Amino acid sequence: MKQEIKSKETQDLIINTSFELFYEKGYNATSIPDIMKETSLSKGAFYHHFKNKHEIGKKVIENIIRKRIKEGFIEPLAELNRNIPELLLYVFTNRIKNYSEREKALGCPANNLVGEIGYTEQDFRVILKSLFEEWREALINAIEHGKNRREIKKDVNSSSVAISLICAFEGVRSVRKVYDDDKIFNEFMQSMGSFIKNLGI
Repeated sequence: MKQEIKSKETQDLIINTSFELFYEKGYNATSIPDIMKETSLSKGAFYHHFKNKHEIGKKVIENIIRKRIKEGFIEPLAELNRNIPELLLYVFTNRIKNYSEREKALGCPANNLVGEIGYTEQDFRVILKSLFEEWREALINAIEHGKNRREIKKDVNSSSVAISLICAFEGVRSVRKVYDDDKIFNEFMQSMGSFIKNLGI
């Protein structure tokens, strides 16, 4: 049992360290030696847990990026007892208000990976697509609840609004990196408020 715990701790160390390196330097610019150096693991200890960087990348997406999006954007959308327009505004603006300077500068980890790998890493693309689809479905469900409760206009296309919200949010995180100016976030939040308000009755 102790050996299993130690093995799990080593795996977590590799995954967490790799996430930070991928986030800071990019997936392609991060090497196995970089990860071994940061974790202080020997070559033998490292390869006992992972065969290559691709395996680590999949685990980073599944264990860390998925968790961040689920906790920040998907799980809050299950709070359907709230007014839905207010809930949407909260989900898409509150997190921005609490980003650290590092998160502002580096942008969204999931979006960074999408931009870096495009469709070249099929395994990554499949996992990321399923994650974004889960987010989209949670949004559609919330918007449909809002329509049923007459908080959102009946003629609103829930699927179109869901993907627009996701794309707008992911886009502003990238644009903020270029401008290095919180004014971009402030203008986004103002625009998002107007967009969501127009969905309401």
